[in-house]
Amino acid sequence: MENLSATLRHCHTSFSLRKPNRRYLINPLKYNHSSTCFSLDIKHALSSESIPTSVSLALSSSSSELYPLTELKNCDDLASVKAVHARVMKMFDRFDLESLISRYLEFGELGYACAIFFMGFPRNQVSWMGFLEEVESFGLERHRVLEEFVQLQSKGVNFDEVVLAMVLRICSVLMNELLGFTIHGGLIKRGAVRSDTRVVSALMGFYGRCVSSDIANKVFDEMPERDDLAWNEIMMVNLRSGEWEKAVELFREMQFCAAKVYDRTMVKLLQVCSSKGRLEEGRQIHGYVLRLGFEANVSVCNSLIVMYSRNGEVESSRKVFDSMKDRDLSSWNSIISSYTALGYVDDAMALLEEMERCGFKPDIVTWNSLLSGQGLYRSAIAILKRMQVSGLKPNSTSITSLLQAVAEPGLLSLGKAIHGYVIRNQLCYDVYVETTLIDMYVKTGCLPYAKLFFDTMDEKKNVVAWNSLISGLSYAGLVQDAEGLMSKMEKEGGIKPDAVTWNSLVYGYASCGKTEKALDVIEKMKRNKVEPNVVSWTAILSGCSKNGNFRNALKVFINMQEEGVFPNSATVSTLLKVLGCLSLLHSGKEVHCFCLKNNLISDAYVATALVDMYTRSGDLRSASVLFWGIENKPLASWNCMIMGHAMFGQGQEGIAVFNKMLEAGVEPDAITFTSVLSLCKNSGLVREGWEYFDLMRSRYGVTPSIEHCSCMVDMLGRSGYLDEAWDFIQTMPMKPDATIWGAFLSSCKIHRDVELAEVAWKRLQVMEPHNSANYMMMISLYSSLNRWEDVEHIRDSMRSQRVRVQDLWSWIQIDQRVHVFYAEGEAHPDEGEIYFELYRLVSEMKRSGYVPDTSCIHQNESEAEKEKLLLGHTEKLAMTYGLIRKKGSDPIRVVKNTSICSDCHTVAKYITVLRNREIVLQEGSRIHRFRDGQCSCNDSW
Repeated sequence: MENLSATLRHCHTSFSLRKPNRRYLINPLKYNHSSTCFSLDIKHALSSESIPTSVSLALSSSSSELYPLTELKNCDDLASVKAVHARVMKMFDRFDLESLISRYLEFGELGYACAIFFMGFPRNQVSWMGFLEEVESFGLERHRVLEEFVQLQSKGVNFDEVVLAMVLRICSVLMNELLGFTIHGGLIKRGAVRSDTRVVSALMGFYGRCVSSDIANKVFDEMPERDDLAWNEIMMVNLRSGEWEKAVELFREMQFCAAKVYDRTMVKLLQVCSSKGRLEEGRQIHGYVLRLGFEANVSVCNSLIVMYSRNGEVESSRKVFDSMKDRDLSSWNSIISSYTALGYVDDAMALLEEMERCGFKPDIVTWNSLLSGQGLYRSAIAILKRMQVSGLKPNSTSITSLLQAVAEPGLLSLGKAIHGYVIRNQLCYDVYVETTLIDMYVKTGCLPYAKLFFDTMDEKKNVVAWNSLISGLSYAGLVQDAEGLMSKMEKEGGIKPDAVTWNSLVYGYASCGKTEKALDVIEKMKRNKVEPNVVSWTAILSGCSKNGNFRNALKVFINMQEEGVFPNSATVSTLLKVLGCLSLLHSGKEVHCFCLKNNLISDAYVATALVDMYTRSGDLRSASVLFWGIENKPLASWNCMIMGHAMFGQGQEGIAVFNKMLEAGVEPDAITFTSVLSLCKNSGLVREGWEYFDLMRSRYGVTPSIEHCSCMVDMLGRSGYLDEAWDFIQTMPMKPDATIWGAFLSSCKIHRDVELAEVAWKRLQVMEPHNSANYMMMISLYSSLNRWEDVEHIRDSMRSQRVRVQDLWSWIQIDQRVHVFYAEGEAHPDEGEIYFELYRLVSEMKRSGYVPDTSCIHQNESEAEKEKLLLGHTEKLAMTYGLIRKKGSDPIRVVKNTSICSDCHTVAKYITVLRNREIVLQEGSRIHRFRDGQCSCNDSW
């Protein structure tokens, strides 16, 4: 340590540290109450008042009890405290230094309190950290403690290494570098740095906190002998400074040196394993715990519980908990929070009951842990009521959890009620509560209230509050308002926008379809020295996905890779959604490989996004394998799998998944029932559909939305129950919108009910007069009935309203290239070869019994001409091209942007038999899987 010592020798000149006179301090190892006599000669002048300069404490065996505190407690001024102090020092061999220090601090006399503390150390029972906390509790400044120490030394009081080590630790906490350097310089002159491990350990702690862990490690490396204290101190230094690898290396070294690990060090190691996601290292440390006999230590076991739960290993957490012979309240809170954090709310509630049976009363931490895990607001309110019945009042943490629970489902009225509670109980002082209130109003779609509350915060506005409102405006599409507020944030609030602020604008522009402006914001971030991160790029991806700009999303992802930004789980999940919407199965598989290589597949939400991608891309088999492999499936993954079966029209299989979900204890939400009702609609399961619609309200308290009602109308109408569908519309709890009347019109078209169709058509003319899909359904209905005048009337109406018919196209991906076939426009380069093969196919199909369904042609042409027009349907061209170019036995996958006609549906069945090839044909939210002359939809679409 020669180099380090040389740099600090000059510090000794400003603070003289002489060899201690042993009269002033007591060695606790040699101290004997029955026979030892000592004296303290205090030469001190902290104020103009005089204090005793010589105090003799003659310890006799006859005086074994502490001086009664009654007289000290009855002192009502400083003078009487001093008088009692002088009297007890003369008359009693033992007295309560802690109470005496407290009384001096109570009267603001820090000098006397510090004199007693420093000169009685280590004999007193007051820890140095406890002393600092008490000083602060009386409104005194903690740094003055060190000033008093310097004054004591300057008045002739000498201190030994025990006190100096303690002062170094105080310097560490108060970040007083100069005094720490000075003490180090004095210790070097004494030669105590090499001989006293307590001093060296204190030095390591000081340099680790105030200067650098590298210097602390250098001090440790230069120690000739190392005891348990030194090993544990240097490990704590490296753990606090984030030097995880170094700490683990030291931990392994100390095992070889047979040094003992302190329980606090073990706890800190496990805490780092929790925060850094180092499960394997945590398991190894658990092995040391068992080998070294720490399994009886409650604090260590509590840390093990938290470590395993933070790494998603709730079963291991429970094993540690069950193995504990002694448990404290923290043990119960740790295991309960472990279950709630991972979504096992029912298990957490069962533990609460067991905890109470074992005689432990839940505290505020217990109830807040339970509240934080309640995704459903009803459960959160029930927990809050139980908490209040137990006699505990909700604090700011309780309120924020409750606000978050009501914000997600958009329960504005309940959020307002909680806001009222906050005002009545004066919880508005908490900035976290205030920002959560703003967030609640934003998420419930009540931006005026969010702005109003934001304006009342005045000087308490922090960056989180500004960001909450800015993001709310951006997400609502009010990007210019958000940009204006951002400018105000810096000019009036004096707060510089951070990455969260900028990312809100990025998402706002991207979700509005303004990808170029979003990219401009990225450039502005760079100019303002805010580095765009993975969240920035993911925000653009998410915005493009939300707005349907899937091609732009892919371009943005390529730009992100060119910038060298590595995608995280949120990026991958968003990208998979984009690929699923585009049905780019091959690209989705590449992303799946990326997830496997980078261990992202363990993320349940990434796995769910993969399931969604595979179902949307028509590969239900792969989706199912992935789904059943997910451990601790979140609700979103169950919903995704049920919807996957709905897309394929596999009713019974989807219901089986729903029943498995209920058996697993997962409670369905509104999205679940949308998936289940879609399942029944697409599979023609009318009876089951009614059962689930009633069950949704009666058992699970889910209020039917317009989506649920639309599913019911579609289900009833497609199954031929048009009168029931009409009655359902008339008795709906909300006003029917365009989706309801559109579903009803589609059913009327299928069953050729002109009268009801015209009623729906009139409603749709008012609600969405420029939706070409509604016009085309009426044209299809009239043409199927040979009402050509009505067809022309509809077409004239389209021309007068300037309604543009949607472009019709189908595409197929072959060898990384997408081939698009348009109904009108540029022909495919291989059109001649495609039609040649298609004519051959039709000839073969006719010999097998195929009869063209010319009702799919909505033009008044001859039958022969209609058959020719049928050949030009884009899905037929794409399927045929797949037969020509796609080698091997992989399914031919075709995507169409509108519904397929009945003739193309029939042709696909024949192709699977004649060419022995499986075909997957996707039309919007429905997927048809053709194999061996059959379709997965059972002809119900």
